[in-house]
Amino acid sequence: MCGIVGAIQRNGGVVETLLQGLRLLEYRGYDSAGVAVLEAGAIKIRRKAGRLERLEQVLSDGSLDNARAGIGHTRWATHGPPSDENAHPHTDQEGRVALVHNGVVENWAELRAELEAAGVRFASDTDTEVLAHLVGREMARGQDLASAVRASLARVRGYYAIAAVAQGEQGVRIVCARSGPPLAVAAGPDGVYLASDVLALIAHTRDVIFLEDGDVAELELGHAPIVTRIDGTRVDRPTRRVEWDPEQAGKGSFPHFMLKEIHEQPDVLARTAFDRLRLDKGDVDFGVPGFTDHELRAVDRLQIVACGTALHAGWIARYLIEGLARLPVDVDYASEFRYRDPVLAHNTLALAISQSGETADTLAALRLAKTLGARTAAICNVVGSTLVREAQATILTHAGPEIGVASTKAFVAQVVAAFLFAVRLGRARGVLSLERGRELVSELRLLRPKMESLLGERAVSEVRAIAQKNQGQKGFLFLGRGINYPIALEGALKLKEISYVHAEGYPAGEMKHGPIALIEPAMSILVVNSAGPLAEKVRSNLEQVRARGGHVIAIGSDKESIAQSDEHVLVPECSEWLSPILNVIPLQLVAYHMADLKGFDIDKPRNLAKSVTVE
Repeated sequence: MCGIVGAIQRNGGVVETLLQGLRLLEYRGYDSAGVAVLEAGAIKIRRKAGRLERLEQVLSDGSLDNARAGIGHTRWATHGPPSDENAHPHTDQEGRVALVHNGVVENWAELRAELEAAGVRFASDTDTEVLAHLVGREMARGQDLASAVRASLARVRGYYAIAAVAQGEQGVRIVCARSGPPLAVAAGPDGVYLASDVLALIAHTRDVIFLEDGDVAELELGHAPIVTRIDGTRVDRPTRRVEWDPEQAGKGSFPHFMLKEIHEQPDVLARTAFDRLRLDKGDVDFGVPGFTDHELRAVDRLQIVACGTALHAGWIARYLIEGLARLPVDVDYASEFRYRDPVLAHNTLALAISQSGETADTLAALRLAKTLGARTAAICNVVGSTLVREAQATILTHAGPEIGVASTKAFVAQVVAAFLFAVRLGRARGVLSLERGRELVSELRLLRPKMESLLGERAVSEVRAIAQKNQGQKGFLFLGRGINYPIALEGALKLKEISYVHAEGYPAGEMKHGPIALIEPAMSILVVNSAGPLAEKVRSNLEQVRARGGHVIAIGSDKESIAQSDEHVLVPECSEWLSPILNVIPLQLVAYHMADLKGFDIDKPRNLAKSVTVE
């Protein structure tokens, strides 16, 4: 993994097109980059470890500027360290085929041993090179590129998205395939294109085809993409319209995508919620199948599966759904759910939450739940993603492209979607009255200006001052209770992801069962506490921290906590059910400014990828 692009263009200049696509996919994380182009019938490869700028320097000699067809890749190491030799594309021993790959070939060692026994010499440590040699061997036996790819993939176990070009074929074509990691293809007025993320396609066309697991696609200039299965059977895949604008993938006037996306959150609230609210009915209308009164009354239990930040949104969804709809909810790490031999109650609805809709563990967990008899639903941001296609019902969050690896606006959109779902469940099940439904819907509508107030110049400068004062601390403990406990988890995760400091989220009531031993003046304690029935309990925990010399930073609307703290961010008051949406904003900004003050690469934190499409 992490990024694949490819193009055949009428008027040449494909190298710049490939570089433009790779630049848009940089946010996914990578440690090397490369391209392979067809030039005068021959394959020419350029690749470098490090940032894309190093590859651009190599290509600046203009030697490949006239090429009309090629593939490109940004790699995040899985097999072998980052190096020029391990960078993609890879080729077979005779140089007849070049191939790029996202994912993991699980039986690569077995296949490599077979190839080496046949005299093949390997030039890298990667599992990907095995694929290149397999395809090259099939072509040496007289097969065309598409047939060679299908025959080779039939021997592979694992997850993959690949794209390949070959020399000496009649006509110029690219063959690509997927089983797990995403891949989309498109035909525009000036060429045909493929990419692992639609962001790299929308500059050429918004009408794209999302490949399904087991699909192999052939791209040739002047023709619609041909899609077959591994066995060669022809299939039709629908063309889908992507509504994102290319401008949405830019930073605008912001220094980093993460800061831009934090500031977009009031708009994200509006896009996710406002046209779905029915104030007269005190209800929510998703406008898609799967959320009628009849369908929701048939649900006796909810099983949520997710990973990372999306899991924290899932924990908040549990509080919302149990509190507002009185429906029992279980929440699992998707990576644990799929391996613990789970038992699901009758009439369970499995809800998967994912920004990209391509998270491997989340997809596998949802598929398992379906085999166990559960109905399936999703909260997702990406139209046409695998999760959206496979779930029986979907709530799209409409957050727009999220480029920063550390998720911010997608998380808020997921929490808003969970709130909407909880209200819809409560009304459908007769648990929420018309009057209470109207109150909740109205409170959500009033939230936008409160979010905006936390993003004003004065509020942001206060947060930056907190980051400045605390950047030398030994560690950070985030505490919360009830529906804001997951916000403590999320605040700690954000700080770890981009500032590379030790931070831990904990239920405030559990602090005395271990973490209290860590408290000292060099430890900053961020206490999330909003006005509500648990505020007094959290203040008691705050006092325990102060009594042991801990440095307290209070976040929330509880004014007594603010008065007892060393530093604070006062958050506007709102319904306790909606308080996580406000409380997370200062924590996102603390993480951002801490990383910025340290001079770190905020949008591309080390070792992380935006969409984790392997286990």
